[in-house]
Amino acid sequence: MNWSPVELEDWLIRQKSTLDEVRGSVETIINEVRTRGDAALLDYAEKFDGVRPDAVKMSNADRDAAYEVVSPDVAEALSEAYARISRFHELQRRDDLWLVSTEPGITLGVKTTPLSRVGIYVPGGRASYPSTVLMCAVPAKVAGVEKVICCTPPPVNPLTVVACDIADVDDIYLTGGAQAIAAMTYGTESIQPVEKIVGPGNRYVTAAKMMVREQVEIDFPAGPSEIAIIADESAKPDFIAADIIAQSEHDPLSASILITTSEKLAGEVGRYVKKLAGEADRKEIIRQSLSRSGYLIVKDPMEAADASNIIAPEHLAIQVTDPLSLMGRIKNAGSIFVGPYAAVACGDYASGTNHVLPTAGNARYYSGLNVAHFTKTSTIQMIEKQGLEEIGDIVETIADAEGLTAHADSIRIRRKKPTN
Repeated sequence: MNWSPVELEDWLIRQKSTLDEVRGSVETIINEVRTRGDAALLDYAEKFDGVRPDAVKMSNADRDAAYEVVSPDVAEALSEAYARISRFHELQRRDDLWLVSTEPGITLGVKTTPLSRVGIYVPGGRASYPSTVLMCAVPAKVAGVEKVICCTPPPVNPLTVVACDIADVDDIYLTGGAQAIAAMTYGTESIQPVEKIVGPGNRYVTAAKMMVREQVEIDFPAGPSEIAIIADESAKPDFIAADIIAQSEHDPLSASILITTSEKLAGEVGRYVKKLAGEADRKEIIRQSLSRSGYLIVKDPMEAADASNIIAPEHLAIQVTDPLSLMGRIKNAGSIFVGPYAAVACGDYASGTNHVLPTAGNARYYSGLNVAHFTKTSTIQMIEKQGLEEIGDIVETIADAEGLTAHADSIRIRRKKPTN
């Protein structure tokens, strides 16, 4: 276990993507799925997951059977989380159509249309992720997507199945890794291609998503979890340590960084981190993750905000005396948690915000998963004779200047034509 000062540049280097190391393997997998379809999915399930399913698609009977092994208390908690996540994402809904008169004879607007078919990827392996099902499926359904399918590695945890049922996921497919991304992109005998793929995964999944982008839309690169914490001497070191350990138990490649003005606080956090790490269930994963973590001492909160913006963390916790003034300086973060009681785990499960977020600095360019990810927009222009006269000279002048005389002529012919 290591908890020591880090240089910002060194910490960022540790977070650099290792996708290049797996591209060759991922390309092979994609090509196999494209040519062999379901047979390749079943072979890869046996090779990578140690299980060969009877079929790629989960049966309705197996979906129903999941409730027999999931505690009613857990199912109820998932339902409560679903309600809160739905409530927050309903606030993001756009009007399907809006129109506004911008000047006489010209009305402009936007028509918002949901995607028709979306695939969500839910990881398996080290843990079950029913919460990821909710985070991916809820905004899609709120947006109005007709068909939402889920790919997840076998053997599928019953919690994932129950979450799919609660979130009204249409079909569950027993395939994971890069092969699942390929199947949702190109289709197989069992799986129809989708228009967009969302959800986090390991570097094989992330590499596959990046490699199929010319064929299908994706959300954003979402790899191992990370957290940055901005804190001053007023912060509670045990709370901070608990968030660090929580992030560390995700994956050996997860990472945490405390950005603080207080050397004393950093030391106190370190002592709590060591204590909690020794008591945790997932000690080995946490140990490896903490080797990628540490703290950065800065002179003031403004410098802390600047450092955080360079990192562009997936999760940013702010625990300072005046958090709102500091938050105004934050430009790059997937999700922001303000105050000592805003544990990141609240956003992971039940506050209602989405936990599918850009990692490894990608919050500089991408937003976390939301309803808009599952829609597309078409602009509308309704132009009458009067409106054409208002802008006709502008259009003709610019079109002629560009040498596109047919464009200009398409305006001229209308301005000469009498109104019926």
